[in-house]
This record gives sequence, C-alpha cells and structure tokens, in this order.
Amino acid sequence: MNIEQNIILDFSHIYPADIEAQVKGLKKIDMSDIEGTNMYCSEEAAGEISKRLAPYSIHGIHFLDNGNYHYVTGLFAERIGEPFALVMYDHHSDMQPPEIPGMLSCGDWAGKMLLESPYLKQLILIGPDQQTIDEIPLKLREKLSAGKLVTISREEIEKKKVASKIPMIDMALPIYISIDKDVLERSDARTNWNQGDMPVILLEKLLLEVFERQRVIGADICGECSPMEPLRELMEDENINRITNDRLYHFLTMLFQNSYNSQKL
Repeated sequence: MNIEQNIILDFSHIYPADIEAQVKGLKKIDMSDIEGTNMYCSEEAAGEISKRLAPYSIHGIHFLDNGNYHYVTGLFAERIGEPFALVMYDHHSDMQPPEIPGMLSCGDWAGKMLLESPYLKQLILIGPDQQTIDEIPLKLREKLSAGKLVTISREEIEKKKVASKIPMIDMALPIYISIDKDVLERSDARTNWNQGDMPVILLEKLLLEVFERQRVIGADICGECSPMEPLRELMEDENINRITNDRLYHFLTMLFQNSYNSQKL
C-alpha cells in the first residue's frame, strides 16, 4: 500500500535543510547521491529514483527541485494505471529532441510521454509563447489534430482566448498537474531557465478551474533557482521562490481538501 504523502525531492540541496520542520506535511527524499540526474537522466538513475518513490502514492503534492529535473513528472505519471490527462503549466514545451539520443531529459520528457505512454490520453500545455508551440516537432504537433495535444499559448491567455480551447479538453479524464515555475513572471519566481510573465494569481485561477471541472490525481512543482548563483542573488531568489512555493503548496492543499470533501458528499 502506497503512503499518501506530500513530498519534496532533494537533488541539488536548493531547499532548506530543515524544510520538513518548516512546512507541515512535507517529507523530504534525498536524491542528491544519485549520479546521472542533472538535465539528462540515465536509465540506471531513473530506476533508482523510481525505487525511492515507490513507497509513496502518486496522490498529493510533489516538489521536484529545479527545472533540470522536470522529467521526474514522467516517472510519477507512468505509475497512473488508468486513462488520464496531463495539465502542464510551463514556459517551454519539453518536447524537443534530446541532444543525447536515447536518454530521458528535462527538454523532451513530455514529448516522450505523448508518444509512448499507454494511459496518457491528452496533454494540455499551458503557457509557452506561440513560437515555442510552433517549434514542437511535427510528429508531436500532429497530435493536435487528433485531440491528444491541446496547447494554450501565452498570447492566447493574454488575449483571453482560453475559453475557445475548453471544448477540446476531455472533461471525463482524471488529471495530473505539473507546474514549472518558469511560466511565472520574475516577481513571483526565479528559475534556472528563461521565464514567462504569468502572475501567480492567474496561475491560481487556472488551477482552480481545473479542480472545479475534473478529478485531480496529483500535482508537482519544479522551477527552483540554481544553487550555484552568487550568494547575494541566491538569497534574493530563494526568498522569492520560498514565498511562491509556500503559497502554491497551501493553495493546492486547500483545493485537494475541498475536492476530497465534495467527493464524500
């Protein structure tokens, strides 16, 4: 029986050492000793990560460290044993071919899932520039016409055209949510990749709409800054991220609790 537990995965030591004492309900899992995880993930490393995650349920909230480890979403999602949809808030598509063929990477994991996952029936990508969406490889963009891939660009959000995409979403599917904070503006997040300009209050509004319409299985959050930054910059960036992480954690906790209570009624 898997333990239902909100967890925080420590790859780079970017989170405070006493995070479990600071944040109620979080359990830290040390991944920092696993070789072959930064940006690219070897088969051996993926196996060890999955082994350490095995005791824990996919339900709940999972922090994944910085964007170099966003591929861990795929390791979580491969454990979902029913047809589902992935809602992904990201400034990037994570569907570009890897520079090292055959290796799982933070830049191609979503495309790999779209092509290979037997249970992923729809991927809803929210937040990249339209140019980034246009640069998704053709074999993946073909999923648009099949309804398996739905994209909502930064420009469509700004022009309030999101409602036109709602009919394309299969509301019968349960949802797994993945948030890369690089979709957010720099006043709300500091990441190790280039960023979008979504305010965190808008992200919360979009998350609320998902919870109101569909059953959410679990959620993860990545997009921390690099621990290799100069000290002054690192302190500022960590403080901004801490505020947003705390805000999203409590917001998602509330949404999960409200969803659980409504299912019991």
